[in-house]
Amino acid sequence: MPATTHRRRWKTLALTTSAVLVGLTLPTLTAAPASATTTAYDSTYYKNAVGKTGTSLKSSLHTIISSQTKISYSAVWNALKVTDQDPNNSSNVILLYSGVSRSKSLNGGDVGDWNREHTWAKSHGDFGEATGPGTDLHHLRPADVQVNSIRGNLDFDNGGSAVTGGGGSLVDSDSFEPRDADKGDVARMILYMAVRYEGDDGWADLEPNEKVNNGSNPYIGKLSVLKQWNDEDPPSAFEEKRNQVIYDTYQHNRNPFIDHPEWVEAIW
Repeated sequence: MPATTHRRRWKTLALTTSAVLVGLTLPTLTAAPASATTTAYDSTYYKNAVGKTGTSLKSSLHTIISSQTKISYSAVWNALKVTDQDPNNSSNVILLYSGVSRSKSLNGGDVGDWNREHTWAKSHGDFGEATGPGTDLHHLRPADVQVNSIRGNLDFDNGGSAVTGGGGSLVDSDSFEPRDADKGDVARMILYMAVRYEGDDGWADLEPNEKVNNGSNPYIGKLSVLKQWNDEDPPSAFEEKRNQVIYDTYQHNRNPFIDHPEWVEAIW
């Protein structure tokens, strides 16, 4: 289990009794960002980032998380069998988007198999499967072959028609909406990539934006939707454990937005 101790206090909007009694009409409000969290890594791993905001925070986190051990794309298969192991069945992995528990042995490219989903689509920045962004476990997840194909390289947004076998995920011509339980995971993986890969190590400068149909440009949208998903779907125990396993066993770097989801709002 993660060594991190979290005290998450997700903000809620409160009305005073008197306001309710007089029937005040309040304007529509957007979701409030997460309150500050405290982790065991704040005085060590994150010590140069704590207390910062905006571009200063993003720059500090980039420096911190860029120190990592890289693995090959073939090694990703076995790594995912560990990082995404079903906590209730050690022979299975949990699939992104569908939430299905499937045998670890069914990794491949056939119908009924699971394969390696690049949450930040590898064509967005043209990094393919090369060691680096193409093999970074913080955005690679096991997914059903057919569901993965439907997602393709679509940007993320709300709306669409139900994805067959997608566990409640939706798709339309230019975007993909994961099932509710995976929305925060997707947002934090995308924003990790945007901080980790800033164009200073031979790869494209990856950034979120407010568009869909980004194609081969090194962008993925929509940022406002990803921020909303981060607020609505806070890090789960599964996501936290996954972050810890990647840190301890494979890459030795962390996804800061799992440890500190409020940093999304602090940067963007």
